[in-house]
Amino acid sequence: MASEKFSLKKRLRSFKHAFAGLGIMLKAEHNFRIHLLAALVTIFCSCFFKIAYFEWLIVLLLIGWVLCLEIINSCIEQTMNFMSTDKHPTIKKIKNLAAAAVLVSAITAFVIGLIIFVPKIYYLIFG
Repeated sequence: MASEKFSLKKRLRSFKHAFAGLGIMLKAEHNFRIHLLAALVTIFCSCFFKIAYFEWLIVLLLIGWVLCLEIINSCIEQTMNFMSTDKHPTIKKIKNLAAAAVLVSAITAFVIGLIIFVPKIYYLIFG
């Protein structure tokens, strides 16, 4: 199979599709908006507490991780809904497993957020 010649125009078009996907997530997926709000609050707190460089790396990595898993979860749900409108135990299991991945990532991000921010909040209050 011959590889296709590089095209900047096609690469830029792929960004258009990616941004359209983000638009779909923002309009249609309530959980994505909740995670995005949590991300914005976390970024605000990170600025307010002037967290360290390595803490920023962790915070941003976790925000990206949770949002990406939410997008993947939505893709899996949409695929399963497209494949069958009937209730099916295997489809339910697949959708539940995808949702569990988001839940585990969100819990992990929350716990790490506590580790980063609770000492800073404690110091602010009790100085």
